[in-house]
Amino acid sequence: MNWSQSLSRGPTSGRRTVNVLLTAVGTRRPRARQELILSQHEGNDVGLYQRTLKRPIHCAGVGLHSGAQVSLRINPAEVDAGISFVRTDPRGGGAVIPARWDHVVDTRLCTVIGNGRGINVGTVEHVMAALAGVGIDNAVIEIDGPEVPIMDGSSAPFVFLIECVGIKEQKARRKVLRLRRQIAVGDAGRRATLSPSAGSSFSFEIAFDSKVMTHRVGSLELVEGAFKEEVSRARTFGFLHEVEELRRNGLARGGSLDNAVVISGDAVINEGGLRYEDEFVRHKILDSVGDLYLAGHRIVGHFHGWRSGHHLNNQLLKAMFADAAAFELVEITQGNAAEEEWTAQPRRAAIA
Repeated sequence: MNWSQSLSRGPTSGRRTVNVLLTAVGTRRPRARQELILSQHEGNDVGLYQRTLKRPIHCAGVGLHSGAQVSLRINPAEVDAGISFVRTDPRGGGAVIPARWDHVVDTRLCTVIGNGRGINVGTVEHVMAALAGVGIDNAVIEIDGPEVPIMDGSSAPFVFLIECVGIKEQKARRKVLRLRRQIAVGDAGRRATLSPSAGSSFSFEIAFDSKVMTHRVGSLELVEGAFKEEVSRARTFGFLHEVEELRRNGLARGGSLDNAVVISGDAVINEGGLRYEDEFVRHKILDSVGDLYLAGHRIVGHFHGWRSGHHLNNQLLKAMFADAAAFELVEITQGNAAEEEWTAQPRRAAIA
């Protein structure tokens, strides 16, 4: 099934800059905007309480890099469980792998997490981005192979499936990681930073030697609905001349024009072209949302990437957690829309 046929097509923007409004709980906003975000947690609002799925959901597909056929099931989970993967195939032996930065074992073109004993799950970033984008705190993801199915190359199929079963608000306050000072990794050619901010936001810059992938800038704040509408449908991408090398290295075995945007020279060879004029930078933002959700909680701070990728995103989280003074774990305790700022009570807790 072509998932893009089941999902509404987002607007195609002709602007060179994406400025998408998506805000996490706790953002300083004009009062009218706060009421939209925080009042009574109506509908699919991000809310102040932890959330999980109402019922399990299932999908199946091919792994982008492994080429393996994989079945995946996302299940509800208890309060404070966080996100975890369970390998249900004989090779996996029921191994449980927490979806956390300190379980990342490979970052070549995708993010791979493992249990330290050779049992891994690859390409977790798209499903993690979907969970972050719709505000799921707790879920158990059962998978019968080594890689999350690529679906159409974006997060949209996972968002669609979650919406099909619905979201359940749980009886516990949401916890977030609040940045206290800037963290930066990289060099003159590639860089990623996290900076203190009132909300959870992302910006990204790309620059490639191709006319279809010239310098682009995108920005995103995590507010209800905008991840789905503006970012979730952006697909993974690559260059045709790199395919043979990738496959020699055991990657891109399941890649096709059905699940990736492919560039040859200065042209996109996919029938139908791009979903957005700036689809490439939107996908880099999508990847960053998924990679940073491996922190274990939503980060209240601003991420900026300059030609960065999965490796630097993971290095950034390592640098943050190595500096205990750079962040604090807080529990959201107030959602009064009339207030100009959210309030949170710091909790003295070790973050494993």
